[in-house]
Amino acid sequence: MCCAAVLRVREDDRIVLVESAARPGAFAPPGGVLRLSEPLAHLGFAADDDHHLRGSLPTRSIEGFVRWFESGTGREDGEECLRRALAGVLAEFGVPGQNLSFDRLLPQVECSAVELRGFEFYDLAPGPARDRLLALAADSRVHALLSATAAQVAAGRVGTAVIAPHTRYLTTKVAQHAR
Repeated sequence: MCCAAVLRVREDDRIVLVESAARPGAFAPPGGVLRLSEPLAHLGFAADDDHHLRGSLPTRSIEGFVRWFESGTGREDGEECLRRALAGVLAEFGVPGQNLSFDRLLPQVECSAVELRGFEFYDLAPGPARDRLLALAADSRVHALLSATAAQVAAGRVGTAVIAPHTRYLTTKVAQHAR
């Protein structure tokens, strides 16, 4: 089980993807796993570490977990997570990271027999950081960022680069603004 905030940086039909430090050659939208501010032992949640919303959850607790998650209490919100997660990415490329603004999109929950994943999606609002990330992603000399079309995302590849499966949500009707 994992819950994360994911950022869409888009221009027209293209979105910016960042290479994974843990998986060279794999690209995903910028983002990070949400942090917990209270334990979830009452739900039987066993965290992979002490502070992130990643771990295992008994099937009987899924409904209660979803209610807790949707309440937003006891956890970092998506915008906080993105600011934290983006600090390193932005600094690495010399992108100004202060005063970032986000527009919330519709969330998505995936639940299969083996995994529960929750995503909070956001658009990066227009500004210097967005402009710089778009320019870097379009620059073929910058290998840790790339710009992908919706067709490339659907195919799961840009050349030899593999695109993370959850990226598809940013190019579909799910990626509509929350009301």
